[in-house]
This record gives sequence, C-alpha cells and structure tokens, in this order.
Amino acid sequence: MTDSRFSGRTVLVSGGGSGIGRTIALAFAAEGASVVVAGRTRASLDETVALAEGAPGTVVAQAADVARAEDVDALVRAAVDRFGSLDVAVNNAGVFRGGQPVTDLSDDDWHTLLDTNVTGVLLALRAQVRQMSTQPDGGAIVNISSNLGAHRHLPGKVAYAASKAAMSALTRGAALDHIADGVRINVVSPGVSATTMSLQPGETETERAVRMKEESPVGRASSTEEVAAAVLYLASDAAASVVGTDLVIDGGASL
Repeated sequence: MTDSRFSGRTVLVSGGGSGIGRTIALAFAAEGASVVVAGRTRASLDETVALAEGAPGTVVAQAADVARAEDVDALVRAAVDRFGSLDVAVNNAGVFRGGQPVTDLSDDDWHTLLDTNVTGVLLALRAQVRQMSTQPDGGAIVNISSNLGAHRHLPGKVAYAASKAAMSALTRGAALDHIADGVRINVVSPGVSATTMSLQPGETETERAVRMKEESPVGRASSTEEVAAAVLYLASDAAASVVGTDLVIDGGASL
C-alpha cells in the first residue's frame, strides 16, 4: 500500500530540477502531495514533472530565482493560488562556488554564495512563514544545508562552509522565533551525496565511489533517497515535537 502521509498537502521544493531536490519532490508526490518544484532552469523542472507522472500526487513547475524577493513571494502565492495552502516548504536551492582558500576567493564567488545560500533562504523563510502562520494548521519548513560549515571543514571550502553554517544558524533562530506561530523549522545537513555537485573536477562516479571508501566511515556516498527520507520525516506529523533540529546525514564523516 502506498504511504499517503502527505495526501491533501501542498509542498514547495526549491532547487527541484535535479539531484536531492528532484528526489525530494518525487518522494512527496509518491506520498500524495501536491508539489510545486522551483528553480531557474525551466527545462530541468519539466523533467522532474515528467518523472512524477503516474504518482498519487501532483507535480507542477514554477521558474524562480530564490535570491530575488519578488520571485520568492510570487512562488508562495502561486502555490497557494493553485492548491489552496502551503503546508510544507523545502528550501533546497543552493550553489557551490569558490573552491579556494580565503586569499584566492573572488568577490563574485563570495557574493554569489551569500546571495543564494543565505539571503535566498532568509527570503524564502520570510515568505513561507508569513503564509503558514495564517493557516489553522501552520506548516513545516525544512532547509537543506551541508555537513560543511557547522559540523566539518575541509581545505579550500571556507566560503561555502561559511554560507552553510550561516544557514544552519538562521534555521535554528527562525525555528525559535516562529514555533509559536505554528510553523516548525528544521534543517538537514547532507555530506557527500550521489549527485553531480559532489563530484570533484574531472572525477567520475566510479572514482568518487573509490574515494568515498577511504573518506567516509560508512564507505560510500549517501543516496539522494536517504536524504529525502529524512526530509519527509521532519515534514511529517511524526516529527511534531522536532523543532530547530540540524539532522546530519553524512555516513559519519563529521564525527
């Protein structure tokens, strides 16, 4: 029997055109949700919509740049206008730039990281909480961060780590501010996952698998399905008492 934890609920997933975001969107649709996938590239969003064909739930696409307040506000309005509410939001959109030490980091890379990974999440939280706080049942928000930053550091990743650490802190503060409004906010922090973003320059998936046998205590990259399962738990009624949690999914790499 198909799990229907999210039947009748509206879910918004940013960065839903590929990788972890796509898997999250499809997982919600498999459990009966009406899902809006957002991102800057319409073609990849349409691919996610096509992959959801036949699922118990519905997936629709909405182009948006999360670093633009007007886009984020319009995204929330579109979800509510289409499906009547916004019950779950997953802020997954993120970028990696600046794989250099601080002395070689460009201004452009630094501002791009902050604009998307920090300001983009702030703008999303603001619009999402404003909507959810008007609803009788509130809502749940899950931000997607990284084990780099609040939990782990690696050479050459300082700027990315700083942006993700800021996201983790933003999540915890917002969770405390808005639980009284009926909005639960948590964060998931994956390590290396089976996505193209985790491939080193020129690295193949086979080479990554060999590398992870040495780098990860569990001996492999996490699957996107494993990350999605954690997100769906945090968004579900089973996690009603989970507020401000930072759930690390990295096979023990940050221990």
